[in-house]
Amino acid sequence: MTRTRLYRNGALELEDFPVQDISEYVDSAECTVWLDVHDPASADFDMIAEEFGLHALAVEDARYEHQRPKLDTYRTHLFLSAYAVTTDPDTGALEATEVSAFITPNALITVRKGKAFRIQPVVERWDDSADLARHGVGFLVHGLVDYLVDGHYAAVQDLDDRVEQLEDLLFADSPGEIQAVQRGSFELRKRLVQLRRVVLPMREVVNSLMRRDLHVVSEPLFPYFQDVYDHVLRATEWTESLRDLVTTVMETNLTVQGNRMNLIMKKVTSWAAIIAVPTAVTGFYGQNVPYPGFGAHFGFWTSTGLIVAFSALLYATFKWRDWI
Repeated sequence: MTRTRLYRNGALELEDFPVQDISEYVDSAECTVWLDVHDPASADFDMIAEEFGLHALAVEDARYEHQRPKLDTYRTHLFLSAYAVTTDPDTGALEATEVSAFITPNALITVRKGKAFRIQPVVERWDDSADLARHGVGFLVHGLVDYLVDGHYAAVQDLDDRVEQLEDLLFADSPGEIQAVQRGSFELRKRLVQLRRVVLPMREVVNSLMRRDLHVVSEPLFPYFQDVYDHVLRATEWTESLRDLVTTVMETNLTVQGNRMNLIMKKVTSWAAIIAVPTAVTGFYGQNVPYPGFGAHFGFWTSTGLIVAFSALLYATFKWRDWI
């Protein structure tokens, strides 16, 4: 599936015209062309490579998945690889969808696979800032990159909210809540590692797009790309701080569990000491040899008094030390 747009002198002139007509506009300095290829086949890659004169290595990178976010420079065009990130509102699971883009002096070709990344929100951003269309392909690149970076920022914010929920459960006593903290902190750490692989390289990508020798960003568009770069930095720093925070949550959880175990051991030991008193007294009076009070009623009352006295003394001592 393909989708096309033609801007002439900063105005949207055609939309969804046949791909075969691109050659009529792509060489005109007045025209800016956008071509979107969704779930391309091998023939589609051959078509765009021939139509726009793309380098074979760039086409190969777009053909195969799991590329690192990057911006490669070729003689006639640039190749951009990035990821759109979405989070599941229920589970918080991250889904990263790879997006490839070829950037020529007056054309942007986007290549998408799967249904996770929808291009319509990007098109809506272009329509909302139609006054920037006169700045050529840089306008299209800005809309695409800005949308991707905003998705990264939203994902980081969602993970931050989930970390705060874990912090609220950190000192809970319920076994279910304790297990939720352990499992949740581990899952969040995995997601942050996954997000970091996507977010961190975008700083270099956006910074490279702003290089003046590439002639992608014109002077009027520079503040807009600077704003995108600022969002990339904030998302990167936020991701790094969340990694440290999740690590702190995991370490604090272990410390809390250790302290709780020590408290339990103190209580168990204290009660064992109290129970040991009657065991010792009755064991002493259970000897089969004569002793003071042997065979007399006062011996029973003496042993009972010793049990009550020593048990009460130990209980009061442990209570005062907050061991019980």
